[in-house]
Amino acid sequence: MKRLSQVLASAVVAGGTLTAAIGSGMVIPANAASVVSASAAMPRAVSAPARALQPWPVLRQGHNGTWPPVTVRSLQYLLNAHKARLSVDGVFGHGTKVAVVAFQRARKLHADGVVGAATWRALLVTVKHGSKGPAVRAVQDQINFRNGKNGHTLNVDGVYGRRTERAVRAFQRAIAAEIPGFRVDGIVGPQTWQALVTEALSG
Repeated sequence: MKRLSQVLASAVVAGGTLTAAIGSGMVIPANAASVVSASAAMPRAVSAPARALQPWPVLRQGHNGTWPPVTVRSLQYLLNAHKARLSVDGVFGHGTKVAVVAFQRARKLHADGVVGAATWRALLVTVKHGSKGPAVRAVQDQINFRNGKNGHTLNVDGVYGRRTERAVRAFQRAIAAEIPGFRVDGIVGPQTWQALVTEALSG
């Protein structure tokens, strides 16, 4: 069975049809929180695949336990997608907290600077082939985090081109091999965001 890093590398380089397999060390916990959309463009129903994923991270200023810097970087990229102007450094410092509070106030969420499920869901931006911007950088950064090549499979350039789409599809197929019904469409919507942000297949 291939490790996810091999699957992603094959997807980006070859672009062929893949049968994604998950190595024995890559476990997707089944204690999951639901995922819903923060906008009318995203479905509000809670799907079975979403329930099979890990709950959303809870991030706050300072040290964030076992969550790696890529998780905080995803938060910073998504805040930038909503007009923040953060340096994406993977450190939840004062500036990131200020941006979180401003976003929470704008969305009428509890403005405590703590990023839980409701804030994550409000931050989500659906991206697909042709999309550009910070949200695409977050996807590319997350894919590189899993590729075993120190971040060199995809250029984190914010352009959702064919290489990024192939890598996303490979990631989705690998998840679908463990979670029946997980959507494999090359589109990063609520389910795929939850899988990426909660470190699915990152073992």
